[in-house]
Amino acid sequence: MTLVAGVDCSTQATKVVVCDAGSGRVLREGRASHPDLTEVDPARWWDAITEASSGLLDDVAAVAVGGQQHGMVLVDQDGQVVRDALLWNDNRSAPQAEGLLTELGGPAAWSAATGLVPVASFTITKLRWVAEHDVDAAARASAVLLPHDWITHRLRADGGPPTTDRGDASGTGYWSAAREEYRPDLLETAFGRGLDVPRVAGPKEVVGETASGVAVAAGTGDNMAAALGLDLRSGDVAVSLGTSGTVFTVADTPTDDPSGIVAGFADATGRYLPLVCTLNAARVPGSVLAMVGAGIEDLDRLALSVDDTDGLVLLPFFDGERTPPLPEASGLLHGLTRRNSTPAHLARAAVEGMLSGLSDAVDALRSFDVTPRRVVLVGGAARSVAVQRIAAGLFDLPVAVPEPAEYVALGAARQAAWALAGSEEPPSWELERHSVEPDPDAAAGFRRTRERYGAVLEATTPLLRQPPAAAAPG
Repeated sequence: MTLVAGVDCSTQATKVVVCDAGSGRVLREGRASHPDLTEVDPARWWDAITEASSGLLDDVAAVAVGGQQHGMVLVDQDGQVVRDALLWNDNRSAPQAEGLLTELGGPAAWSAATGLVPVASFTITKLRWVAEHDVDAAARASAVLLPHDWITHRLRADGGPPTTDRGDASGTGYWSAAREEYRPDLLETAFGRGLDVPRVAGPKEVVGETASGVAVAAGTGDNMAAALGLDLRSGDVAVSLGTSGTVFTVADTPTDDPSGIVAGFADATGRYLPLVCTLNAARVPGSVLAMVGAGIEDLDRLALSVDDTDGLVLLPFFDGERTPPLPEASGLLHGLTRRNSTPAHLARAAVEGMLSGLSDAVDALRSFDVTPRRVVLVGGAARSVAVQRIAAGLFDLPVAVPEPAEYVALGAARQAAWALAGSEEPPSWELERHSVEPDPDAAAGFRRTRERYGAVLEATTPLLRQPPAAAAPG
């Protein structure tokens, strides 16, 4: 049996899986936590990988890394990190995103150039922030890497130049998915001067070896690795409910969306991965349950004990929001009455609020020649029966729920197996999943839920653009 390993360096933790390269069966797993921060010393990722992979990799033939997208790792000419990495969910560069939009021709020009419209999540806006606010680090920086690039380079023992892949590169704001090339002019405009960038390796390329001779595959971004792990096919729309919420599908042509709602990413196979991302997802129900003195184990009981929220709407922008672009927003409850101010109504409103914006995201993909035939629901919150049933109703599509697994790490392992095999397509790994069908009798109610959510969002957007009032001192 040939074994391969996949690493998921996510926002909250590093996960490692070891799989049979032929079947994809997971044989061993490890995990280690990360600091719950938006600015992190990359050395903490390496510590987590060391801990999570301890005793797992002795007989592995190949490894690949799936890393959180957009994170900015600046290194000097010796490859040493010059400051803590800014992660995708660090919103401080929102003003820089606005500035770059204005300077370089507006959203349509950016989308045509890179497939993206700059927001605070993207690497290019973080480069501008560092240039303006951390002058010493900016002066010492020689190259910019993404988290998966940095980890892949640390894994390699050959000392060659850093590499990335087209999937992760497509989320920087200075690489064009349509043209398959960097845009150094955009990087230089953002940072004030040029920086070295990693070579873009091929999807099934072996980029080096570890000190023990394990082949290192190119790796990719977390969403691209998840698409590989889920084996997405035409018509499959993945909805991932992790720290962030993501909606994505595979496509044969690049996406150009001047509204910025759909990010025109590349995938890890040579195709494309149009994607919509929200900052707020799985933490939303947990936060609301804490408000009412309940735990996540109470979610299904509470949310399914009422058929609707009796007009209660939650806009779940607890940590600001990326889609829609409301970086200063906070959460908002609308429609509270004595009738619906119960734990059950609040729990259901939390699930509906989390999923309503993602339902809008599925609709956004439809405008780019995507015809969804089913939703593939993954992530921690996908395990909830309430989430599954409400998702089927709000999406008005069959919802396939794969067995719980670390799909980013699994996708990275599948990429490692592909690199070993050198075949035309990735190896075929079977997944177990069950399906939840929408209830036709509840369809009208779910349509009203979505309409109500949209109306509240439209009416309150001016308020949501304002930062929340600071607490009085003392």
